[in-house]
Amino acid sequence: MAVSTRKGRRGTVVIPAELRRRYGLEEGSLVIAEPTEEGILLRPAVAVPVEVHSPERKAEFLLSNAVDERDYERALAAVRELGLDPETIPQETR
Repeated sequence: MAVSTRKGRRGTVVIPAELRRRYGLEEGSLVIAEPTEEGILLRPAVAVPVEVHSPERKAEFLLSNAVDERDYERALAAVRELGLDPETIPQETR
């Protein structure tokens, strides 16, 4: 389905209501404008927050997710490189 629209001031383009509903676009929705050989492709976008982990939380991940003794020893060394004592880090029971 092709629909004509116009570019307004400041580069705004009106996306027809039927297409906005179809793709869940509301005022303030993020879209990706991507150049293609055929023209500009607009796609709905999703923004996800980035989670920043403290050194202690990283150490917990390392120690709790070790798959074997060798991996656990590497995790212990990595935790020590973070400047932390592995004994003070909560971890899931191995």
